[in-house]
Amino acid sequence: MLHNLENKKLILASKSPRRQELLKGLDVSFEIRTKDVEEIYDPRMDKEKVPVFLAELKAEAFQDEMKEDEIILTSDTIVIHDDKILEKPKDREQAIEMVSRLSDSRHTVITGVCIWSKNKKVLFSDHTKVEFESLSAEEIEYYIDRYQPYDKAGSYGVQEWIGYVGIKKLEGSYFNVMGLPLHRVYQELKSF
Repeated sequence: MLHNLENKKLILASKSPRRQELLKGLDVSFEIRTKDVEEIYDPRMDKEKVPVFLAELKAEAFQDEMKEDEIILTSDTIVIHDDKILEKPKDREQAIEMVSRLSDSRHTVITGVCIWSKNKKVLFSDHTKVEFESLSAEEIEYYIDRYQPYDKAGSYGVQEWIGYVGIKKLEGSYFNVMGLPLHRVYQELKSF
């Protein structure tokens, strides 16, 4: 469908199986290429700008080896709750603590995206407001122990059990909460 990409090689620079699955849903050909990038940002930075900054940082790691026909796609997702960024949990205890904080409250999921070629760079972010039901300690521990969401910002995956039973309301893109705002990515790739 994206005829403008027929002579281009789209590279998803992400180890995330969710982002890979989502991008496949757009019916575009892509390859996966990853690098380990230290995701460091100034803690004084405006929280809403952090995911775009990190997405661009990840793309910059490919800058010197990018070929003329390549387009790099990177992204980063954060959860903001009570004006604090909830990153990936370090362990079970931190995961339980994060989900307990999200229980019976609202938070914002922001995904920053960078689409970059030799000739063009597009940066954007997408915001989704998520409201959780009140979750019991037993439900939270069940989820953490069974799904081990240690690779997810905010310690949860919307597409997993906790999303089925715990999310009361979503304002914005469901796919953004999964880690890639597909509608916007498609629109940007279409005009790239």
